[in-house]
This record gives sequence, structure tokens and C-alpha cells, in this order.
Amino acid sequence: MVFNKLKEKFKGLWADKKTPPPNQEEKKLLSRSLGKNEKYFRDTFNRCSDVIFRKFEVSVPDPVPVLMVYLDGLSSFIVGESVVRSLMNRYLKEKRRGDEPLAEHARDHLISVPEIKPEKDLGKLVDFVLSGDIILIMDGEPEGLVISSRGWEARSVSEPEAEPLVRGPRDGFTENIRTNTSLIRRRLKTSRLKLESLEIGSITKTAVIITYIDGIVNEKLVAEVRERLARIKTDSILESGYLEQFIEDNPWSLFSQVDVTERPDKVCGNLLEGRVAVLVDNTPFALIVPVLFLQFLQTPEDYYMRPFQASFLRALRLVTLNIALLLPSFYIAITTFHQEMLPTSLLLSIAQARSGVPFPALVEALLMEMAFEIVREAGIRLPSPMGQAVSIVASLVVGQAAVSAGLVSPAMLIVVALTAMASFSLPSSHATEAIRLLRFPIMFLAATLGLFGVMAGLLVILIHLCSLRSFGVPYLSPIAPLTLRDWKDVPVRAPWWAMFTRPRLIGYKEPQRQEFFQMPRPPKRRERKP
Repeated sequence: MVFNKLKEKFKGLWADKKTPPPNQEEKKLLSRSLGKNEKYFRDTFNRCSDVIFRKFEVSVPDPVPVLMVYLDGLSSFIVGESVVRSLMNRYLKEKRRGDEPLAEHARDHLISVPEIKPEKDLGKLVDFVLSGDIILIMDGEPEGLVISSRGWEARSVSEPEAEPLVRGPRDGFTENIRTNTSLIRRRLKTSRLKLESLEIGSITKTAVIITYIDGIVNEKLVAEVRERLARIKTDSILESGYLEQFIEDNPWSLFSQVDVTERPDKVCGNLLEGRVAVLVDNTPFALIVPVLFLQFLQTPEDYYMRPFQASFLRALRLVTLNIALLLPSFYIAITTFHQEMLPTSLLLSIAQARSGVPFPALVEALLMEMAFEIVREAGIRLPSPMGQAVSIVASLVVGQAAVSAGLVSPAMLIVVALTAMASFSLPSSHATEAIRLLRFPIMFLAATLGLFGVMAGLLVILIHLCSLRSFGVPYLSPIAPLTLRDWKDVPVRAPWWAMFTRPRLIGYKEPQRQEFFQMPRPPKRRERKP
């Protein structure tokens, strides 16, 4: 009750001092006078050296002034040259009817560009120019022509560096949103694939596309995605990470409730299960909702290999997840409180190695973990060839120097190295970041309460994971709540001929994905005729 009153009070204070949002000026229409229109655009694009104004005349048979405005670097020069040549090299009096508007005749008979549309709103014409289109305004005409000519430089399609695969497609998303939609369309050749466009950001006006498969996805999920995106009122969206922080269910959780990928095959696989993908212009990373925790332990390659190898790798990732989270904490707890759990020979070996170390096990682990985090961050920020060399040399030199100086024991160095390798084996960086952060509080619990503190920390994490939702779907499903039907894909991976249903909590709109009983069999043995 008190919180709601404070919320209303501060909301009122904010409403009194709030300034009007940018680019929300009164709607203005195009004038019939070319001089007034030109003045408006020149004032709007004042001190914008990359905006090009091109004036020429068209014979009808009397000369009619025409103004063309476009943005250098975002508009295709070839399209602009074609438009000017089409209008200047043809005479309109022979084919044009007396009552036919000049702009309409030029659109229907002269300009050979696939997409041309009329527009009267000056504000929208400005937005089209900033988006890379060419606008054409003729004297005496109440509407201008918007000519599609977006032709900026774009990175070619290449293999995603953050999600490499041994077996699978080598193409990945780029910063061009239309290239990304074409990569999805190339795989899903169906009219049921829907792409809904919208703009977010009053200044950046970033193009955002919601994509899903009609008939498979739950309409309530699509409506929830639309609502959360429509609630975003900001001036800039520069990357999909902005949207991720606006639309997730619990912003205070360390665990991400939105999956991020730059692989089109992964997006298509999730769409076929009933999920929704969000594509953002100017970034190669797409968002997928809802997401489950166990998805972060899976890769698209699991579905391209035989089920036995895929199941083994998933079990291995589950083991490495526990190693990356708990190994330093177990070492601290056992060497500090529970020495009786170790064999006598191993205990004596560890005690002898730690005899010259002046720090307790917790400080020893913190020093090595922080040194490793610094080395890893330096390797990421440096150029690729130099970063790999620096990471390897720094790890060897720092580790060996620390052991030689007696600051850490060799056993601790082995524990930290195994923890680092285990964290690198996790396929998702989202899961790795959460594990990296949670490792430190569990280490403090291990140093103060021993294994009891470790188990208490694990219990808190488990309760938190059980309480999380991703767009209404339980984060730990199909384990909690238990759905045995979905265990064919979690934690093992059944053969494709046995995975004839979609996830129950996500793809229940159309649960069956293929025919039953398609297990391959050898051909029947033919009897030889005597």
C-alpha cells in the first residue's frame, strides 16, 4: 500500500517535469510549392553534409522542376542514377493523360524500380530519407514518391565465431536485418512463417521483427511479446541486449531468461518447437523466448550427430557445469573443515604443498580466480592472434611464478585450471557468466560454513531457479514441473524418429511434429528360389 502511494507520487512529479519526447512534432503535409518543400528539407537537414539534394527538370512539355533527396552512403547510387535518367530522357506529353497527376504517371510508367509508394507526410518523408530511401518531389504535386533504394555496405554472411560447430551449417546472422530474415526464409519455406515489423527508439528508430510460425506458436505468447515490446519507451536501441533487459521476466536474476544466438539454424529449430524469435537491426544476435535453463547446455550440433554421442556430450556438460560452479568451493571446504574426508596420503601431500603458503585457502583461491579473470578479459579485448598468445603466456607465467613464490599451492593451481576448462566447455556464454559470478559467494560460504554452507548456497540457487519464469514457462521444465514426455530431449537426446512431439509447455498448440513409428529397419530377407 505504501509502495503504491509512493509510486503514484513520484509518477506525478515525473509527469509534471517531463519534456515532450523527440520527433513527436505536429503532423505536416507536403505543399504543392516545390520551393516551400525544399526549404523545409534543407532546414531539417541543416549541417548534414551526407544528405544530397538533386534538382532537375522534366518536360511535360513545359519544364517541371523536380527535387530528389537521398542520403549518401545509405542509398544506392545506381537506383538514383536510374531514376534521374528515366525522367530526364523521356517526354511525358505523348503518353500522359491530361488529368493524370505527374507523380502518378511517373510512378506507373517511367520509373523502373520495384517498390515505389506515395507519401504526403513530411515527417515520414524525412524518416524514409534517413532509412536510405530516395524521395522524389515534383512541383505542383501534393504528394511525393518514396523510391526503395536502400543499399548500404554490409558484412557478408560468415560462420559465427561465438558458436562454432564441427558439423552443421556455416552461415550466421549479420548486421542487416533483411539478410537475417532471408536466412530464416531459406530454411522455413512456408507461408505460416510470420514476420511482424515495428520500430523502437524515438531517435534510432531501430527496426525490430517478431518472427514465429502460425499454428504452432501459442497466440498468447506472441501477444505477450508484442505487449512487452510496445511498452518500451526509449530514445535508442543499439543492440538486442537493450531489448533483452526490457522484456525479461526477472531483471534482478543472474540467470538470463532470454536466449541469444547468431545461428539461423538454431532460430529455426526453436521456431519449429513453438517459440518466438526477435530480430533487431544492426546486430547479428537474435533473441529467442521462452528459454529453459537446460537449453544453455545444448547446441544445434546435438541434433546433427548420432543420439549416443549427443547424449554423452550433454551429460558431460552437466558434469562440467557442476565442476565450474563447485570445484573451488569443495576444495576450500574440505581443506579447511573436512580433512577427514580425504585419504591420508592425499591429505599429507596437500598439507606439505600448502606448508609454505602464507594465505588461507579462500584467499589463495580468490587470488588465482581473479588472476584468471584478468587474463581472460585481456585475451578477449586484444586482437585475436595477440590475445591467444597473451592468454597462454600469461597463464603459464603467472601460474608458475605464483607457485614458485609460494603464494599458492600446486593443488590450488590445478583446481583453478580445471574450473577454467570446465567453464569454457559450456556452450552458452549466458550460463557461463552466471556461473562465474555465483562461484565467488559459494566460495565464501565454503570458507565460513564448510560443506554445509555449500549445500545451503546450492539450495538457495535451486529455489531461485524453480521460481523463475521465462514468458510464463517454468525455467526448470521439464524437470520442475516434471514432464516425462519431454525427457526424450532433456537430458539425453533420443533419435529423431522417436521425437515425434514438441515440448508440452511450449508447442502444445500443434503437439505432433512427425509421423509415429518411423524407426528404420533392414529390408526383409528374400527367400532364394530353388
